[in-house]
Amino acid sequence: MAAQTVASTTNSAPVANSVDLGPAAALSCRECGHRVPLGPVFACEECFGPLEIAYDFSAYDTEELRKRIEAGPANIWRYAPLLPVPADVADKPNINPGWTKLVQADNLARELGVDAGKLFVKDDSGNPTHSFKDRVVAQALEAARAFGFTTLSCSSTGNLAGAVGAAAARAGFRSCVFIPHDLEQGKVVMAAVYGGELVGIEGNYDDVNRFCSELIGDPAGEGWGFVNVNLRPYYAEGSKTLAYEICEQLGWQLPDQLVVPIASGSQLTKIDKGLQELIKLGLVEDKPYKIFGAQAEGCSPVSVAYKAGHDVVRPQKPNTIAKSLAIGNPADGPYVLDIARRTGGAVEDVNDEQVVDAIKLLARTEGIFAETAGGVTVGVAKKLIENGLLDPSLTTVVLNTGDGLKTLDAVASDTGLTATIRPNLDSFREAGLG
Repeated sequence: MAAQTVASTTNSAPVANSVDLGPAAALSCRECGHRVPLGPVFACEECFGPLEIAYDFSAYDTEELRKRIEAGPANIWRYAPLLPVPADVADKPNINPGWTKLVQADNLARELGVDAGKLFVKDDSGNPTHSFKDRVVAQALEAARAFGFTTLSCSSTGNLAGAVGAAAARAGFRSCVFIPHDLEQGKVVMAAVYGGELVGIEGNYDDVNRFCSELIGDPAGEGWGFVNVNLRPYYAEGSKTLAYEICEQLGWQLPDQLVVPIASGSQLTKIDKGLQELIKLGLVEDKPYKIFGAQAEGCSPVSVAYKAGHDVVRPQKPNTIAKSLAIGNPADGPYVLDIARRTGGAVEDVNDEQVVDAIKLLARTEGIFAETAGGVTVGVAKKLIENGLLDPSLTTVVLNTGDGLKTLDAVASDTGLTATIRPNLDSFREAGLG
């Protein structure tokens, strides 16, 4: 079955003999190292391991590269020399995400017992569709262009659906995306408003993803670029730009600790890859850093495996309000375990009540309204500090990957009016507001 899937993805779009994807040299298997030419392929034909982009950065001079990046646009294309994109990518119609705020969170730091000036929130709610998914979709769109796809698609827990719809509309592609039928209404509306086709699947995200894998191997999927399936090696590279931006915004320095949400696990693994690339290129000074993974208790297969000392991630059936992280069988789970252990980090989880409390805490202290995934990372950071696993004296970056307006239901039940008064001062005073 796996061999058939690999073969079918190589024929799903017309691919030129050579494509211009900048410094990208080939696709390389993360397991066995086997290399294949650039194309819409996501699994190794030798061992069925995941493929990822291999680069040729040999011609770069460190200081020239730094100057080139700093002179670039205020979006992810400032890092075009480090991504699988053509040199003129900034001139093409795209949603141009990135260069979001790195907020020094001193108010939150006081609440959590972190030293002043040491806690930062990377707030990716400022992207075009208010989610970090804009980064990975913008990257996948350029691969779709290069390989001649005409339809942009995905399996999604919500945020990705909106990002694909927006990017396709901007670039003139058809879009057709697939989601679990019971997503938050805010995410359904945001995905549908861009005019593409939005299809609900009866089941959870893992059921949606299996269906998309079948569609890729069927004639009905001819010419379709599934951003997180047959375009996954390119799509995933967009997450590296979070690492690039964090280090540049810290003055070209590595953070000491990062707290990253885990859905498929790809974001965490690519952030680590981005940090390693900056070290090898000499753009940052090499020093130890720790990466901590964050999950919701109701979908915590990686956290469970980490705490049990296992190398294999056992799938779970998701049951959590953090639906953007509700992937019960995370593809990159084993690699997340490797990175957490290699860097001296950990993988932790919080329950739904703690997620809601953390959303409110971040909003109250820093004026950042996070979606449930942001509640997971802030909640896990709090738990890690309380358990002595996260050092409050070191520079720490917590990721917020989306806007709370997308997950209003999570906080709506106990959030509302402070008081209802008559339009006069006496009523104002009677309510204790004076």
